[in-house]
Amino acid sequence: MSPRLSTVILPVHRWLEGGRDRWQHAEELGFHTAYTYDHLSWRTFRDGPWFGALPTLTAAATATERLRLGTLVTSPNFRHPVTLAKELISLDDISGGRITLGIGAGGNGFDATALGQEAWTPRERADRFAEFVPLLDRLLTEDAVTEHGKHYTAEEARNIPGCVQRPRLPFAVAATGPRGLKLAARHGQAWVTTGDPKLYENGTPEESRAALRAQNEKLTAACAEIGRDASTLDRILLTGFTPDRNGPLESVEAFVDFAGRHAELGFTEIAIHSPIPDSVFDVDPKVFERIVTEAPAQLA
Repeated sequence: MSPRLSTVILPVHRWLEGGRDRWQHAEELGFHTAYTYDHLSWRTFRDGPWFGALPTLTAAATATERLRLGTLVTSPNFRHPVTLAKELISLDDISGGRITLGIGAGGNGFDATALGQEAWTPRERADRFAEFVPLLDRLLTEDAVTEHGKHYTAEEARNIPGCVQRPRLPFAVAATGPRGLKLAARHGQAWVTTGDPKLYENGTPEESRAALRAQNEKLTAACAEIGRDASTLDRILLTGFTPDRNGPLESVEAFVDFAGRHAELGFTEIAIHSPIPDSVFDVDPKVFERIVTEAPAQLA
């Protein structure tokens, strides 16, 4: 089975100055899902335009009809489950049930300290994530939730009428470590990875695929531990962060080879970044469009 093809549209364009056009064009090209990053700012884009993910997705929902929409990924760095749940239920309603929540533990980038706190340690991020995801799950499936956790509290939080998608909108859980993979197995409808970050600078594509194969096997084992059929969990590869970098987007042939090799590893969806000139995502827009329109038939 060939993997679905999705895209990531970074929130760097004013809505009326090209922003809306990009989301509508993604639908016209036939992408399965168009995601955006949920950050306050990100890496080399920090000193330039960067808009909020959920308002951007709300606007995209009103400008499209069929395209699924989502985050890759939301994190606890500046989110609280109670307020996030209310916004997600609203967004799922506005979109007519087309939202996927990509969710991860967060990192130590700009988001980690923007609210004035000290950056959390990896252990604390994992602890918070382990509490955040189950509580968000409850908030999106129950009319009223009271929960007193170590990090997050909900006091008779009401979320009526709930999501359009039942029992709730799908979670795509980003994880590579054992605790995160267990969360993906228990709460995810999909799993997201960017590969092994240690291989990005000096690794090879072959080493990257071996690392991804190992991650896949650990996810399958985590599913087996709780008696879940691992085939019920979609597997999403967010490209651009493996040693291949932008190589797969240099030609249709290069992408078909890349996508085919990763489909063999079990990935059911591959997400590629929409081109942004003068950035790490600077690829030829014409080649990008050829990939989207021609590659799926070659992968079938």
